[in-house]
Amino acid sequence: MIRRLFLLALVIGLVLAVKAWSDTMGAPAAKRHVVESDELAPGAAPITIALISDIHVAGPDMPPSRLREIVAQINALEPDLVAIAGDLVSEKRTATHIYTAKEIVAPLGELSAPLGTVLVPGNHDHWFDWPGLESELAKIENMTVLANEAAQIGPLAIAGIDDDFTGKANLPLALEGMAALTGPRIALTHSPDIFPQVPVNFDLVLVGHTHCGQIAYPWGGAPATMSDYGDLYACGVVKQHGKTLITGAGLGTSLLPIRLFTKPEIWLIEVRAVGR
Repeated sequence: MIRRLFLLALVIGLVLAVKAWSDTMGAPAAKRHVVESDELAPGAAPITIALISDIHVAGPDMPPSRLREIVAQINALEPDLVAIAGDLVSEKRTATHIYTAKEIVAPLGELSAPLGTVLVPGNHDHWFDWPGLESELAKIENMTVLANEAAQIGPLAIAGIDDDFTGKANLPLALEGMAALTGPRIALTHSPDIFPQVPVNFDLVLVGHTHCGQIAYPWGGAPATMSDYGDLYACGVVKQHGKTLITGAGLGTSLLPIRLFTKPEIWLIEVRAVGR
């Protein structure tokens, strides 16, 4: 009996190990969502945004070489704009290698989208070396970094809000920059917890941070989401008061270099005119 239980536990352990390896190191799943905006003229062409977050460049699971492969995957999807919702780096104690700011940022220079790339910092970026990362990002053509600022990017009005988890978010300041902008109103930030405070005239809020739990239950939900709202904003699409929130699962890992029952994600969000 004891031997049978031991063998059963061994089999279950091996199955979970294989599943964790697949979930951690597999190519990101491309998920799609459509948002209609009355700020686009009826005949206007749709705009496709590729949302990624929580890249967490560090060994063993996210060396720069793997990020380059993911960048190539994003380019093949041909988005009009790439939006990065923070956490470029991981300084986790379990990391086998910590890369320099230059090594972390370099693969992002290979992103190719007509409207470029827009990026906001996350908590790990601030804990690691945000000035160093920001300096490297400034060298990339068509890279827009927003921290409590807003910018007109093509037909889109984008507010980039700094990280709420580390107390650096200043939503009123970001909203000030939106006053003179036109088009669909989009907020990009790291943590989903700011979603209830975003005004209802925003079409879309794009975030990461939660990793969809990173290590989740096979039936859904997770032991921890790093959100004050629990599972409410932890993963996927949420619609409230006319606003749409999309929380991506991210690409890399934090704390432990393992994903289980959550997979890396690239979200492709098509913003189109109402009724198109």
